Amino acid sequence: MTLTPAQQRALTWLAVAVAAALLLKLLGPSLAPIILSLVFAYLLWPLVRLLERRRLPRPLATTLTVLFAMLAVSALALLLVPIVTTVLPQLRTQWPGLLDKFNHVVTPQLKTFGIGVDTDTLKASLLKSLDTNMDEWGAKLLSSARIGGSWLATIVGFLVIVPVLVFYLLMDAETVTGGAWNLVPVGVRTRLSGFLNECDTMLRQYLKGQFSVMAAMALIYSLGLMLTGLNLAWPIGVFTGLAVFIPYLGYTTGLVLALMSAAIQFTGWHGVAEVAAVYAVGQVLESFVLTPRLVGERIGLSPLAVILALLIFGEVFGFVGVLVCLPVTALAVVAMRHAMDAYRASAFYRT
Repeated sequence: MTLTPAQQRALTWLAVAVAAALLLKLLGPSLAPIILSLVFAYLLWPLVRLLERRRLPRPLATTLTVLFAMLAVSALALLLVPIVTTVLPQLRTQWPGLLDKFNHVVTPQLKTFGIGVDTDTLKASLLKSLDTNMDEWGAKLLSSARIGGSWLATIVGFLVIVPVLVFYLLMDAETVTGGAWNLVPVGVRTRLSGFLNECDTMLRQYLKGQFSVMAAMALIYSLGLMLTGLNLAWPIGVFTGLAVFIPYLGYTTGLVLALMSAAIQFTGWHGVAEVAAVYAVGQVLESFVLTPRLVGERIGLSPLAVILALLIFGEVFGFVGVLVCLPVTALAVVAMRHAMDAYRASAFYRT
């Protein structure tokens, strides 16, 4: 059987994709700093170009951009400190009391419907599950981000190597992209250039709109939780706003943290109900106002596609899979769009 040139090219690109996936699977943890650096460089490149248009030289523009990114990441990391040091330790110690409080309110309501609950067994089971799963989840999360089996290498890799790599990638962006482009066969450069430009446009539109939604939701949740009197209003509110980048899962995580914090802080259930109301209003605003206006369906990356991609890439490739999830998904969406156009234009479809 003789393959046509188009079929040969398709098989070649398929082989390249499979080889890249295998390499990512085998060397994922070791490649994490490099891939993270590429992601940051892609996101920060427009800021470097903006500063250059303001007549700043490339070295100064790159330095200011990297410093800004480091400060932003450090500030976001500090938001997690009150949550980790306050909510989670108190949850372990006050979990039995929270279950008793829940039992006094919910059990009588269930009995009116003829539903009986063995609260002692449920309490023991939840406590055992909480103690076991917290340790397992933490170990699994940390092991997925470990580089070369060494925690020292992990810390050095992410705190030192990543900023340095981002700096040099931004400094020599044209050289890096030009060198990679020279490896592409001349016959496919025109078509590939249009394909990559379409992917870049779609991904940047999605990220720009999503970042706007995140900023708006962080402000909305923080102000709403502050009005309820929650002590950790700003950390949890900002965390929830940023976590909505992961559709539904991020919102659910923030909601659970807020409800747990409210249950620990407030003596009655009114405070918990107010926190739940804040999140209900926030979800309505995000789903029906902000996301349609700022992101829009024209982007082509639906929430379902993002969720499935994050779950699949995270499960198969770990932390590195989460990093490459959106770019690969954008490539897949654009490739599928081109494949469908080619199929509809084929003689097989028309006959």
